[in-house]
Amino acid sequence: MRVDLFDFELPDERIALRPAEPRDAAKLLVVRSGQPPEDRIVSELPGLLRPGDALVFNDTKVIPAQLTGLRRRDEAVAQIDATLHMRVNESRWKAFARPAKRLVVGDRIRFGHQNNLCLLGSLDATVAEKGEAGEVTLEFDLTGPALDDALREVGHIPLPPYIAGKRAEDERDRTDYQTIYAREEGAVAAPTAGLHFTPGLFEALEQAGIERHFVTLHVGAGTFLPVKADDTDDHRMHAEIGEVSAETAAALNAVRARGGRIVAVGTTSLRLLESAATDDEPFRQWRGATEIFITPGYRFRTADILMTNFHLPRSTLFMLVSAFSGLGTMHAAYAHAIAQNYRFYSYGDTSLLFREEQE
Repeated sequence: MRVDLFDFELPDERIALRPAEPRDAAKLLVVRSGQPPEDRIVSELPGLLRPGDALVFNDTKVIPAQLTGLRRRDEAVAQIDATLHMRVNESRWKAFARPAKRLVVGDRIRFGHQNNLCLLGSLDATVAEKGEAGEVTLEFDLTGPALDDALREVGHIPLPPYIAGKRAEDERDRTDYQTIYAREEGAVAAPTAGLHFTPGLFEALEQAGIERHFVTLHVGAGTFLPVKADDTDDHRMHAEIGEVSAETAAALNAVRARGGRIVAVGTTSLRLLESAATDDEPFRQWRGATEIFITPGYRFRTADILMTNFHLPRSTLFMLVSAFSGLGTMHAAYAHAIAQNYRFYSYGDTSLLFREEQE
């Protein structure tokens, strides 16, 4: 499909720089095919679902994956910024480096150098491989938990570029850019639909008879990369690592068997469920890397409802929601959201999308 079909105009002031307070006070746009959009708030979610429905959350935890360092080659010194996006093993990470053209295989980089006065210590790495579009593989001198501790010391929370370009990361972001149920470290970006949940909302959902289950997809920095191709067939997704446990798969199969609906909280949860699904077994135990790219025409096998924030024009995520609820429906919903002053992107408001009937 032509990528320009997924374009729209967004006023700059609609981009949220901080989350709503409290989190569940954010606006919630309810979108059903063939019906006008409905303006609600997140705290009303229990009343919009039915007893026996099940929410599926991504419990990945964001790590301080934005690094700044110095590359030294003989007498030549260059500053390098790197955003980790997928762990390869206990000591290696794939990363997007800037400026990547200043790096060659074998270069040494010291992250957490003296220009970052707020950081303690340093972390050394070797450029092990170079890929396309600024991607490199970094081999760190530390491994396992020691590497994780060092990243917490020298790294920054990798705010999305549409926020980082407007303000600096601060201590608040270490809490704000994390769901209350985050537990599996490894994400470079938050599963942002989940940022709207609070302990009080969890309690209200439980009292309403709505289940919650968890999967893990470590969101990579590739989620922020623009689609530069003119046609969706020419765009390549970056891989992300995920897991659906046997326990979660069994629980979701039971929900479906008794007529309950599956509500994916965030596109990451939905992409992982669809990656694991087969025609014979919609929910099954699965672990691995996924590069799934969902565009209109895709036949969904898992979620009936999707809760998701508002996405960038021409992005793979706007393509996904258009596949889920219909391209025309989503253009109309986004036009309504803009007109009604909804806040967009990671720290913005959210939506509850009902799946378009598939023939």
